Amino acid sequence: MSNLPPSGGDLSRLRQLNSLSTIRALRGAGSVTLSALAQQTGLSRPSTKEVVDELIAQGWVEEVPPSSGTMGRPARRYRFRTDTGHLIGVDIGAHNIRAALSDLDGQVLAETKQPVLPETPLEERLAAIERAVSGCLALSGKTMADVWTVAVGTTGIVTPTGHITYSAAIPSWTGVDLASRLREIFPCEVLIENDSRLAALAESRRGVARGSNDVVFLHVARRMGAGLIIDGRLHRGFGAAAGELGMLPQARWLEAPRHLNECALVPKDTSPEDAAGYTLAAARHGDPVALEAVSRYVDDLAVGAAALALALDPELVVLGGGFSRSADVLLGPLRERLERACMRMPEVLASTLGDECVVFGAIDYAVDHLNRQLFTANAAPLFPPPVHLSPGSSGQAPPTSTRGTG
Repeated sequence: MSNLPPSGGDLSRLRQLNSLSTIRALRGAGSVTLSALAQQTGLSRPSTKEVVDELIAQGWVEEVPPSSGTMGRPARRYRFRTDTGHLIGVDIGAHNIRAALSDLDGQVLAETKQPVLPETPLEERLAAIERAVSGCLALSGKTMADVWTVAVGTTGIVTPTGHITYSAAIPSWTGVDLASRLREIFPCEVLIENDSRLAALAESRRGVARGSNDVVFLHVARRMGAGLIIDGRLHRGFGAAAGELGMLPQARWLEAPRHLNECALVPKDTSPEDAAGYTLAAARHGDPVALEAVSRYVDDLAVGAAALALALDPELVVLGGGFSRSADVLLGPLRERLERACMRMPEVLASTLGDECVVFGAIDYAVDHLNRQLFTANAAPLFPPPVHLSPGSSGQAPPTSTRGTG
C-alpha cells in the first residue's frame, strides 16, 4: 500500500462524496443538528461542519433559526433548501389538463386543471397547457424563472425523444414532436413520458405500491392503459411501448369503458365526463341495470389484467386512474375474475391517488431526473450551486441544466 498523501483529485473526490452523504441525510429530514448529521454520515463533527458550511455557501443548505421562545443556547439545526428551485408536473389527457408545482423534494405546493376535449385543436391544447402551468405559478407566487424542470405525462405512445407516434385518445397528437413544442413555451428543461407509466411511478413512490418490486398498474378511466414496475424499476420496453395492451383488440380494453359511458340508465343530457361516474354511483346503490353494466366492464378489464398478471407474475395489481374512486364497486368483481384466470393470485388494491396519479408521477419523474443530474457521484460537476440567495428570494435553474427528455 502506498504511503503517499492523497492527491488533489483524491481530496476533491472525497469532498464530493462527503457532500453527497450530507445532502442525502438532509433531504426529506426537516431540520437536523450537526451532531445528528455527523452520526448519520459517519464523518467527524469538524468535517461535518466544514461540509455544511460549504453547502450553505453554495446555496443548497441553510441554518434553521431556533423557535421563538426557545430558552438557553439550542443546538444549531440545518435543512436542505427544497425551495431553491421548483418543478412542474403536467398531465395531458383527452378531457383535462392538470398541472402541479412542487419543491425540489416533490412536495406539491399548487395544482390547477384546464378542461379540453379530444377534438381540441393542437394549438388550443398547447395554450391550455400553458394556462394550467401559469395557474400553478400564480397560486404559488412563483414565475417561470423559479422552475427548473417541466415533466409531462401524456396519453399515447411516446418515444424517448418526446415524439408522440400514436394517440388514439387525442387525434391531433399523433406525429407531434411534443418535446420541441413545449420547449418553445417553457424556457427550462422539458421531460416527456407516457401517462400510465408516470401513474405507476407515483403509485410506487407515494401510493399503495410503495415497497413492492413487481407491480401492474391498471390505469382505468375513459381510456385504459397499464404501467409496469419490474424489479423495482419503471419498465418502458425496447420501443417505449410497454403496457399498451389496449392496442390489442382481443384484450377488449379499447371498448370496455363504453359499458359504463353508454349504460341505458344514464340521462341523455349527462356529459361524457360524468356518464361513467353516474353508472358507477347507481351500481353502488344496487341498481340492477348499472350492476350489469359494471359486470360487463369488469369482464373486459379482467381479460387484459389477467394477461399481464400471467405474463409478469406481479406481487401487486393496482387499480388506479379516475375510475379507482369507485374501487368499492370494481375491486370485488375484478378479484373474482382474476382468481379464475391466474395461476398465482396477486394482491389487488385500489390506488389512493385517483385522478392525480399522473401529475404526481410527473413530479416524481422530475425529482428522479434532478437526483441523477445533480445528486449522484457521477454528476459532473457535483450539484453546482444554484445561486447565492437571501431568504425569500427566487431561485433559478442550475447553470449546467440541459434541455431534453428522459
